[in-house]
Amino acid sequence: MFTAFSSALSALSGHSTAVDVVGNNLANLNTIGFKRSEVSFYDLLSRTLGASGKTQVGMGVGRPITTRQFNQGPVQSSSGRLDAAIQGEGFFVIKDANGGTLYTRAGNFQKTADGYLVTATGERVQGWVADTNGNLTTTGAIGDIQIPEGTLRPATPTSNLFLTMNLNAAADAGTGSQLRVPVRTFDSLGNELIVTLTYEKTGPNTWNAWVEDLDASVGTASPDSTSPFTLTFDSFGSLTDIDGTSVVPMPDPPPTVPISITGLGSGADDLTVALNFYAPTGAPIVTQLAQPSGTSGMVQDGKPAAQVSRVAVGDQGVLLAQYTDGTEGIIGQIALAGIGNPDTLIAVGNNAFRVSASTAEPVIGTAGSGGRGSIIGGAIEASGADMAKEFTNLIVYQRGYQANARVITTADELSAETINLKR
Repeated sequence: MFTAFSSALSALSGHSTAVDVVGNNLANLNTIGFKRSEVSFYDLLSRTLGASGKTQVGMGVGRPITTRQFNQGPVQSSSGRLDAAIQGEGFFVIKDANGGTLYTRAGNFQKTADGYLVTATGERVQGWVADTNGNLTTTGAIGDIQIPEGTLRPATPTSNLFLTMNLNAAADAGTGSQLRVPVRTFDSLGNELIVTLTYEKTGPNTWNAWVEDLDASVGTASPDSTSPFTLTFDSFGSLTDIDGTSVVPMPDPPPTVPISITGLGSGADDLTVALNFYAPTGAPIVTQLAQPSGTSGMVQDGKPAAQVSRVAVGDQGVLLAQYTDGTEGIIGQIALAGIGNPDTLIAVGNNAFRVSASTAEPVIGTAGSGGRGSIIGGAIEASGADMAKEFTNLIVYQRGYQANARVITTADELSAETINLKR
């Protein structure tokens, strides 16, 4: 009888704890990246009555164990350009004010006044940052991500020019066959410089090309009309010779023709541009076929000076910067940590977790690698708590509490009847 008291009291304590857990889950229905906890009950050691050992009476229920459920939460699109959601396994790596490493699934990131990418509660997001030339390496150590919004990107002078074009094999030799191609280039100061290339047929399968004279105040260009370079094609319209150098078989690397502009009136450094006749893949981009002469593609690698106007998180956690000249570039990438047994993590508040003594060593890398999930830019992972399921659990734990309260009442009545037997 007295065992019934202690068993029921342990059940009241256990169910009270379970209700507290459900209450916390319901309180975080709208918390970004929240992972619900689940309650597990277990019984206490049974007491054996009688010598045969066939009668065992339980001693009640032990303190419930709570386990964090790291199931995938709903991914919802958001209007925050720095928001990110993890689809699959993994955690964002963050640093608290004391430099401690924490982990979170909440990707509602913000930018501080000094440009650092932080969580909603101020922890700094970890990842990799590109160098001043835009080169990003994700194999080194991670660190704070600082967004260079508003900073100036230096100018990049044009060094390579790719023109995808056809020269009309049916054209008559002479000035009537000329094709003039204006090309935009940039000098070392970021000034735009329009260079016009002229192609003229000189005979069967042979063309001369040169740079038209520039204004004297701009500079001097070569090769010019007095010393052009020559292109020779075979009977199938394929390029076979560039200014006296055979390209059959094609050399490695393919030959180019240097275009030089010296004495720039802007005060910039002399400009040398390599005119390419083959794509970076090695495919020819200049042909001579019986079709009208013209260009179908033009690529040059120069850029003017520009400022970063906005930054957004793209897929796989790549930080994309948009510049005032309309171009884009990668300035960084958010790191992900893979943890083999995330249920052993300890919640520390602010949607963050720290490792415990039982947690496997976190493995840090890029999204989509090493079993880590992918990162979706412009989205957030909603709470993993489900209202219907939590209310169902709440009713079950309430009924359990009420039932055990009734056990105490019954045991009390039986005790009173037993005491009254001596009267």
